[in-house]
Amino acid sequence: MIETQTCSTARRNLVGQGLFTYEAKTDWARRPERFTWLEVASVAIDSRDRVFVFNRGEHPVMVFDREGAFLHSWGEGIFARAHGITIGPDDAVYCTDDLDHTVRKFTPEGLLLLTLGTSGKPSNTGATSIDYRTIRHAGAPFYFPTNVALSPAGEIYVADGYGNACVHKFSPTGQLLFSWGATGNGPGQFHVPHGIAVDRHGSVFVADRENTRIQVFSPAGKFLREWKDVARPCQVAFGAAGNLFVAELGYRAGMWPGTFPPTPDATGGRVSVFDPEGSLLARWGGGENPTAPGDFFAPHDLCIDSRGDVYVAEVVMSAGGNRGLVSPDCHSLQKFVLQR
Repeated sequence: MIETQTCSTARRNLVGQGLFTYEAKTDWARRPERFTWLEVASVAIDSRDRVFVFNRGEHPVMVFDREGAFLHSWGEGIFARAHGITIGPDDAVYCTDDLDHTVRKFTPEGLLLLTLGTSGKPSNTGATSIDYRTIRHAGAPFYFPTNVALSPAGEIYVADGYGNACVHKFSPTGQLLFSWGATGNGPGQFHVPHGIAVDRHGSVFVADRENTRIQVFSPAGKFLREWKDVARPCQVAFGAAGNLFVAELGYRAGMWPGTFPPTPDATGGRVSVFDPEGSLLARWGGGENPTAPGDFFAPHDLCIDSRGDVYVAEVVMSAGGNRGLVSPDCHSLQKFVLQR
């Protein structure tokens, strides 16, 4: 069994285990004066290790170099609410706007290239709110979509999570190829398909958040298997060696009204690393001290750069910070520097 580990010294905050030991940095990103983010919904890395921070402030896409120096921002006035960001091998930037029911593709400088979905118009699933429990049936794209993943061939997979229960597959040019999923907890069914990633073989990994599992599918949408050693996974991402990193919301933040932790001591937010077969390699966090470097309140997204460093975004305010569950100065973005 791998236990969560956090080790603090006067100068360093070390987390993780073995080959997956990191130094946590909460003050890594140096924003311009007067630039704020209410919370960071998502983070992505381009081919030059530039860090794209998709946040819910006035400057929704902030770009930094890997040392944390601010480069530029874009997207002002475009998004209803930032939710997910994915960068392709050609450095095209895919932004998921859940409240606008769209996915948009941009150049790295913010020039719009493609829009999936109809702005401001949700599909018909019978849902009456962002609460997934109001969904009556699966529907077409989109109703509060959550995240995007790209296949090795450039096909676009979209997790359509809060108001739908589907994964949609598009051609590289944006043509809808097919969809799969239904509301429920059986194989191929979803309760908030929130995060999504595609491995080097084309298998599709879906963070089925409120079913607290990861489901794995073939490129044709056939159910293959599930992983259960997770706690409300929000996002999944592959490292260079094929290991799967998982941002887990846990059971102390973002709980839906009327839902409860499975046990009184159920974990809070954490990050887990699995090998390609699903064996746990490392885990840190847990939410015991969510404002401390290396711990979490509401992990929502993560990504890994070319050097193996990990970036974790947290939706602190909307997951309960606005109700006093955590201090308003809780970190929304942490960098974890791999120790070699």
